[in-house]
Amino acid sequence: MSIYIALLRGINVTGANQLPMKELVTLCESCGFARTRTWIQSGNAIFESRLQEAAVQRKLESALAAKMGKPIAVMVRTPDELRAVLDSNPFSDKEPSKALVSFLGGAMPPDPLRGLVAPGGEQVHVGRREVYIYYPDGVGRSKLKLPLDGVSVTARNINTLKKLVELAAG
Repeated sequence: MSIYIALLRGINVTGANQLPMKELVTLCESCGFARTRTWIQSGNAIFESRLQEAAVQRKLESALAAKMGKPIAVMVRTPDELRAVLDSNPFSDKEPSKALVSFLGGAMPPDPLRGLVAPGGEQVHVGRREVYIYYPDGVGRSKLKLPLDGVSVTARNINTLKKLVELAAG
């Protein structure tokens, strides 16, 4: 069995895509995933599966679409991948709550920063299947336009990623 961390796009405490984490656990278990647990009310699940990453992603996205009545993108990573993302963080000297990693649900576009607009001094660095962003004034004030059209993306701050890796280990 492999351990996976699923990062759901657009699942929130309030708004149109509310999904209580208890229901996410039940949904994951109905997909056959074992030892499912979640972290905070924003669509983070950790579980075990015998399936490969792509099959886990398809299965969870299908179950979420049936439950929510619309597509919900899911980015799936292993704990080792998230550790490597943290180790490669180009903003490790910055406040971790202001450094976010945007995870892509597909392949990195050929020129991912073409058309980038960062009027607030945001700093952007392209990784392997992720884009690192530092928001000096916080993400809530940012007017950053990250041109990743056609690719599903969801972001988590460094503190959340550290906690997910910690939870996956224990």
